[in-house]
Amino acid sequence: MQPNDVIYDWNTRGHAISPPMRRAEVHDETLRDGIQCPSAYDPDIDKKVEILRLLDKVGVDTTNVGLPGAGPRAVEDSTRLVEVIRDEGLSIRPGCAARTHPNDIAPIIGISEKTGVPIEIMTFLGSSPIRMYAEKWDEDRLEKLTRTAVKMGVEAGLPVSFVTEDTVRSRPQTLKRVFEAAIEEGASRLVLCDTVGHSTTNGVFNLVHWTHDLLIGMGVRDKVKLDWHGHNDRGHGLTNALYAIEAGVDRVHGCVLGIGERVGNTPLDLLLVNLKLLGAEERELVDLTKLVEAVAEACHWDIPVNYPVFGRDAFRTGTGVHAAAVIKAENNGDAWLADAVYSGVPASWVGKYQEIEIGHQSGLSNIKYWLRKRKIADEDDAIAHAIFDYAKTKSELLSDAEILGVIEQAQAS
Repeated sequence: MQPNDVIYDWNTRGHAISPPMRRAEVHDETLRDGIQCPSAYDPDIDKKVEILRLLDKVGVDTTNVGLPGAGPRAVEDSTRLVEVIRDEGLSIRPGCAARTHPNDIAPIIGISEKTGVPIEIMTFLGSSPIRMYAEKWDEDRLEKLTRTAVKMGVEAGLPVSFVTEDTVRSRPQTLKRVFEAAIEEGASRLVLCDTVGHSTTNGVFNLVHWTHDLLIGMGVRDKVKLDWHGHNDRGHGLTNALYAIEAGVDRVHGCVLGIGERVGNTPLDLLLVNLKLLGAEERELVDLTKLVEAVAEACHWDIPVNYPVFGRDAFRTGTGVHAAAVIKAENNGDAWLADAVYSGVPASWVGKYQEIEIGHQSGLSNIKYWLRKRKIADEDDAIAHAIFDYAKTKSELLSDAEILGVIEQAQAS
């Protein structure tokens, strides 16, 4: 049996069908932009190394290892992470953030020279009129800062990405001027940012296509790549990242669990899962749960129980009808069916499994399944009925301790 035999997918059938999702690189910002979240803990270096290794395991292409211009600890941590990439032969490529200022770019050049590893310099500059008004900047200043920063990195032999903060609220004439300046000085990437989570999908398409046309007009589209970096203030982070790929960007940014400034960034973990569901990913994601849990622990972050895929309740049910369908599929020896009949995401992809619990909405099938999984004999169904009767008196799922207590009483009577 094939999935298409039992699932009619309205996502891919009908009049309005998007083109097949393109393959794009994925860039992680957890250890830089992510830990700027006011509620996140900045992990110690050993935790950062663990996260780095797991990012590599799930096939993330590049990662921002820090902002060395922030001070000595940032330099030390960034250096150690680059050394781990070098010494362990990891595939993930490092980048570092920098303001468009020599004091931020010089430490990145120094780390690269010390480690012998080329580090992508991701130099950022606010470009929107509201930011220019607040900072008392004009376009002449923006162009000068852009040229100085990009030239410094390129002359050091490092790849330079030019990042415009608040790109989605910037004027075309301003963007044209600074983009042309960055490219003339040798920038190999432009990073389009939705810094305050303002953009809708229309905004994504308009901005990406405008930039794409600008690069074509300059004759450099085959040399200069485009990135999308989005935040989630309006709840559009994940959707906008997918639309950005469809619109033509070469790389999208995200943070594990969506941590980041204010309400956070595009959730990198959900981005990877959705790209795989859309057929644009061949990465094995079985270690993705370990990555999510490692970030949560290191950053002292509580994962909401209803967080998609990785929340406590993502593959958990105590409802009789739902559980019965999963159990029937499993009893037929069809693991794929059991994983899909009441789930839009295969739990096995991320190293998880469907969980059948017992509560006041459960049927006897839930209870017999629970007992069978734990090899608890129930010859005449007396134990199952005792648990069933007890569960109906409660308003939440039963804990294992509660169920074992009921079993003990039933066996003693």
